Amino acid sequence: MGLTIEEAAAYSGIGRNTIRQLVGWGKIPVLKIGRKMIVRADVIDHFMEINQGVDLLDQNQVRCAN
Repeated sequence: MGLTIEEAAAYSGIGRNTIRQLVGWGKIPVLKIGRKMIVRADVIDHFMEINQGVDLLDQNQVRCAN
């Protein structure tokens, strides 16, 4: 299932700006359609699993969800 950034934020409990920052860092892969970004729900689940206990605002600690 594909989620917009806003939907991904609501789904995960992670703030919209933080999701956008993580996408910008290349930590969360997205599908871009023009200016719109779509994140797969299973990618969000995997990202949260591998980064449990990590400070998501510290780029060096966050693992990439590929």
